[in-house]
Amino acid sequence: MAKFFGNLNMVLLAGVVVLVAIMFGLHGDVMGDAYANSFMRYLHVLCGIMWIGLLYYFNFVQVPAMPAIPAEHKPAVTGHIAPKALFWFRWAALFTVLTGLTVAHLSGYMVEALTLQPGVMLIGIGMWMALVMAFNVWFIIWPAQKKILGIVEADDAAKAAAAPRALIASRLNTLLSIPMLYCMVTQGLLGS
Repeated sequence: MAKFFGNLNMVLLAGVVVLVAIMFGLHGDVMGDAYANSFMRYLHVLCGIMWIGLLYYFNFVQVPAMPAIPAEHKPAVTGHIAPKALFWFRWAALFTVLTGLTVAHLSGYMVEALTLQPGVMLIGIGMWMALVMAFNVWFIIWPAQKKILGIVEADDAAKAAAAPRALIASRLNTLLSIPMLYCMVTQGLLGS
């Protein structure tokens, strides 16, 4: 049992097998457009959990802990943990946005939501917040972190300038995540 749970790839594969068994065992007879929309919603939530979970990890755990970590241990975080976490962070952001836009398209409200029309304004506001957040991830946080972590060449001045840029964008994303999640969760109930 320990060997199985010690292997993340095997655990993920088993999770997918259970998912497929549930999907086809319970819903195989209703696979269609509505089911495709529901499955995309599932993928959207799954990717969103990864994205926002890592956003909160960075803001509530890693960044506050770094000053207390002894200098000789910091390379473990900056050389191994942060690059891997940032990989999953940025791709989860992209796939959250892509699956969210797909859900909006399949549901027939993408244009109306993005133009903040009545009836879908709440989800539209959430979508715009998510788009700003994804922009921050790919075009502010990730380029700055590549300099900070030494993934790309940067002198000390460039690294020093990148750090507050990345922090501000990350904290803005944390700020936006709170109302964004509210907009997305309550749209179906409130619909405004």
